[in-house]
Amino acid sequence: MSVKVKICGLRSMQALDAALDAGAVYIGLVFYGPSPRNVDIETAQKLAARARGRALSVALLVDPDDSQIDAVSQAVNPDMIQLHGSEPPERVAEIRERTGRPVMKAIKVATRDDVEAGEEYRAAADIILYDAKAPEGEALALPGGNGVPFDWQTLAGVKKSGKFMLSGGLDPDNVRTAAELTGAGVVDVSSGVERAPGEKDPALIRRFIAAAKAKK
Repeated sequence: MSVKVKICGLRSMQALDAALDAGAVYIGLVFYGPSPRNVDIETAQKLAARARGRALSVALLVDPDDSQIDAVSQAVNPDMIQLHGSEPPERVAEIRERTGRPVMKAIKVATRDDVEAGEEYRAAADIILYDAKAPEGEALALPGGNGVPFDWQTLAGVKKSGKFMLSGGLDPDNVRTAAELTGAGVVDVSSGVERAPGEKDPALIRRFIAAAKAKK
């Protein structure tokens, strides 16, 4: 099973080129100030333009207001919107209609109950991204990109209920196991291909994509 890859939190042309050359299908641009992967509009424009026609650009937003949605949509022209906050299904549907773009909704998972709760987004979102819930007690934890996995067994049977993407603690060494256990057709990585927070390592990007795409 060959798996599609999203490299999230890209901030440099060097890292972007490594992702594109290795065959990434999605590239993620983070618009969330507290994140070390946050990117400004001007840089995002250049990255999205370079990727156009080779990979789908995804704008990651966290509980955005309409002004941020409009600014990113108009300036960057992403192919897809990723919502990584506490947006309810109604807001997800509203954003999809407002932007005219497919929307990915992140569901933060610790238990099977979290996975089942995510089903309420099926009608509003085009794809569900299952990510690890931030560790309890970590005040500085981010909405995503914390580098921790969740119990992949909680996704048993999910592939039958709709399109989904897997994230959370993935790296070049565990991505094949994760994809095979969950049946994920698309995997998403950020911190797992970094040499430091927010600093992507082109060699790790290439290793990750090669591992994900390798056939068993």
